[in-house]
Amino acid sequence: MIRLIASDVDGTLLQNGNRELNPELFSLIERLEQKGIIFCAASGRQYPNLKRLFAPVWERIAFISENGALVTHQGKNIAVQPMPRQESLELIADILAQPGCEVQVSGKEQVYLSPRNPKFIDHIENFVKNKVVLQDDFSQIEEPFLKISAMMMDGVEDETLEYFSRRWAQKLNVALAGSCWVDFTVANKAQALTELCHQLNISLSETAAFGDNYNDMEMLHMAKYAWAMGKADDVIKQAAGRTCSRVEPVLQSILDALEGLKQ
Repeated sequence: MIRLIASDVDGTLLQNGNRELNPELFSLIERLEQKGIIFCAASGRQYPNLKRLFAPVWERIAFISENGALVTHQGKNIAVQPMPRQESLELIADILAQPGCEVQVSGKEQVYLSPRNPKFIDHIENFVKNKVVLQDDFSQIEEPFLKISAMMMDGVEDETLEYFSRRWAQKLNVALAGSCWVDFTVANKAQALTELCHQLNISLSETAAFGDNYNDMEMLHMAKYAWAMGKADDVIKQAAGRTCSRVEPVLQSILDALEGLKQ
């Protein structure tokens, strides 16, 4: 019996450049809720950003935001895992030392930027739709750092990803999050899913998950039932064990199976 379904957003629920969720998803989430199944959006995005995206249902679902650094359910915090401050500042300096890299520091309600390229701030404010605070000195940020991201407008090069992994993977979780982003956190989506299930008294054997990228791998591996998007790399498909082209038809099939059991 599935009691909780966690899904990545970008590249999974949002595909082919879409910026708004399919309205069908909200109907499916409501029907799942009626069957006692909790839906959880699991993303590298900020919590306020996700609330806007899931506006029709946000008060009734769970969120794993910032790749697991913040977990909420029905508007209440479940878990927060901030990054160590000194290592974070060293990481920021390292990112800024790499040619073509921008840095984004995520707080709970806003992100902090010191953009080199004006297109970066335009992308974050108008495409990603995060609340932006310009910050010349990141050490002056008072709130905890939930996530630090390196962004390369022309895409993450293999050599750059290998450098960051070699330099930081023993201290922080390092994950490719889309073609242009490398995310650094203490948490990951699997840890967040585990904590959410613990708080809601749900077994991991009662979970399902969907994802498409490397920041989804641990979650896909941990959930009892998991699907990777068909376009995902083979290693991600292997972690999931199943593939699909869209999430909504799978949710419908889960509902059909539940309704069939009652007949």
